[in-house]
Amino acid sequence: MVWIKFLISAVLIVFAATQLAKYGDVIAIRTRLGGMFIGVLLLAGATSLPEVLTSISSLNQNSPNLAAGNLLGSNTFNMFLLAILDIASRKQRILRKAALKHALTGSLAVFLIGFVVFFMLADIQISIGWMGLDSLLIIAAYMVGVRLIQSNSAPAVPAGAESEIPDGTPALWKGLLGFGLAAVALIFITPVMVESSNDIALITGLGTTFIGTTLVALVTSLPEMVTTLAAIKIGADDMAIGNLFGSNMFNMFAIGLTDAFFTQGRFLAVIDPSFLLVGVLGLLMTGMGLIGNLAKLERRFWFIEIDALVLVLTYIGGLFLLYTRG
Repeated sequence: MVWIKFLISAVLIVFAATQLAKYGDVIAIRTRLGGMFIGVLLLAGATSLPEVLTSISSLNQNSPNLAAGNLLGSNTFNMFLLAILDIASRKQRILRKAALKHALTGSLAVFLIGFVVFFMLADIQISIGWMGLDSLLIIAAYMVGVRLIQSNSAPAVPAGAESEIPDGTPALWKGLLGFGLAAVALIFITPVMVESSNDIALITGLGTTFIGTTLVALVTSLPEMVTTLAAIKIGADDMAIGNLFGSNMFNMFAIGLTDAFFTQGRFLAVIDPSFLLVGVLGLLMTGMGLIGNLAKLERRFWFIEIDALVLVLTYIGGLFLLYTRG
């Protein structure tokens, strides 16, 4: 019964999140924002909303490890997805095509993950109000990163020019309404998924650390996968890659934001030390994804590019290591 409950809630979360991304795209088109800016900020924020709500719901159910595993584990899955996209696009290396445009976003994602890992190790016991100084600094760093991306992004529409809005694009009010309804649906469905995840962790004996990093992270990252594949299908490579790197940035922002809902102390202080392994794995894989973006590697192993293969093997090896340590 608990698995059925988990699967139904997971399917509903993925559906609601894809609707969120769909209407987020409508808002972006109607407000004339750029594709890269949409992918890095609006689309990444929309598809990452399940991670945020899952983490908040996990705190309400006294499972901070589930919250941390969800956010840190999603980083590794996003980079695994980046490798899968690269493998699927054998005729055209999408990473090479969009390399320089996403160097800043990828670098900021690496920095923010490293920032979080540093604070997990440093254990700075300073709070401002009920929030830790470390969480406030993470939020501030994300805001600065967003500003840097915004100031370095090319405008969607050149000065004096008008952009064409595709036929059939819903009105802005419909986009806002659809976005709002999808977000409300996520708010109600997410606690059910978290509760069933806790039950699965108890039944299987795997614990919330492993379940949060794998099962919950996979479910909450499926919207990124769906929207990224859809973006690739319509040729919006910038939006697809920006969504993945931007989601890793947003996940680290969400760790700082989660502290605002954790009233029993500093959120980073109660995260199990085993998550350092997950954090470093996400850091390594994001760095590898950035290098794969920039380096001119054209070697293949069978039909797989070597950089994509290394990302896949690192993800699988990291999960196995986490399982054996769990």
